[in-house]
Amino acid sequence: MDIPFLIPSLLSLGTIGAVIVFAIWSRRRTIERMEDDNAPKSSLAKDGPSHRRAD
Repeated sequence: MDIPFLIPSLLSLGTIGAVIVFAIWSRRRTIERMEDDNAPKSSLAKDGPSHRRAD
């Protein structure tokens, strides 16, 4: 293997790894928020408030 091939492949694998880690982290946060009864409902939710002040 030569350097011109190695650098792009390492960068692409690093990027894919970072995206996978971010997706797992985001999924975990979403599940925790869905299970939290005290979390505010989205204004887009069927049972949410019709208007909500922007945070």
